[in-house]
Amino acid sequence: MEEWITLVMSDYGYFGIFFLILLENIFPPIPSEVVLTVGGFMTTTTTMTIPGVIAASTAGSVSGAMMLYGVGLLVDVKRLEKIIDKYGNWLRVKKEDIHKADSWFDRFGVWTVFFGRLVPLVRSLISIPAGMSNMKVWIFITFTTLGTLLWNTVLVFVGEAVGDNRQQIMRQLSLYSNAVYVLIALSVIAAVWYYIRKTRSSNE
Repeated sequence: MEEWITLVMSDYGYFGIFFLILLENIFPPIPSEVVLTVGGFMTTTTTMTIPGVIAASTAGSVSGAMMLYGVGLLVDVKRLEKIIDKYGNWLRVKKEDIHKADSWFDRFGVWTVFFGRLVPLVRSLISIPAGMSNMKVWIFITFTTLGTLLWNTVLVFVGEAVGDNRQQIMRQLSLYSNAVYVLIALSVIAAVWYYIRKTRSSNE
């Protein structure tokens, strides 16, 4: 995959970076860590500059985030309520659960969006609940841009600094990503266990 990423950047420059990061936001298995570190390294071998790579990658990331935010707007709370009316008993989900989640996101969503942009996998998917909660567009764009800018800047500078020796950095980033995935999986399991236990207690 790294060879393909490098080829796209070599052929299309900043637009290639924009496209790859846009795609990464919609299709998370494409790792932004690779795209950004390769982009940083290529500032030492091509006419591309660090500010240019950061700007192109940030624009691509925010554009992709806005697409998923739009998906969240389409699947808003009212639509979820209709789904629960049909399948709530089977899914064991109540309207109150949706309203609680929505209220929580209304209260903490701004910082969730910002810090979520620094977490693998979550950084893409966080845009959907932001749309579902009808977070104001300008707030979403602002905190998405800030979080994305921080993430992109760090990795582009890392790629520029380590150059051809970035494989060791990539291994460290891979460990970080895997640790995050394990924590997410454990959190999901814990949430499911808690919900089942709570449901059983209420039925007794």
